[in-house]
Amino acid sequence: MIKHRGFPGRLPGSDFQFTIRRAAKVVTPLKARERFKHRKGKDLEADRWFLASLIDHFGAEPFERGNLDAGRLSWLLGREVLPADDPFDPASYEARLRVDLAAAEAAFPELFK
Repeated sequence: MIKHRGFPGRLPGSDFQFTIRRAAKVVTPLKARERFKHRKGKDLEADRWFLASLIDHFGAEPFERGNLDAGRLSWLLGREVLPADDPFDPASYEARLRVDLAAAEAAFPELFK
């Protein structure tokens, strides 16, 4: 499992984690999760910070899932974060993803000001 050095480990001042410390024996699969309008403000802030970190760290280039948190990625998967390869294995630390900058700007325009 690749560790993304320099990537923030969590949302500052919270327990929302962005990375994991070590590989699990059974990899948590990624699955797209629906973002409902009534989600808490802190949850949306965590999504915003995580996406901003992905954009700062990787831009639009493909990247390996590595030590990025499956739960946090799942909130963005299928919208702002897309599979970079076909076939895509959602239960692999080596799965490659990419940020869809157009979708990211549509969902979080404040990140692009």
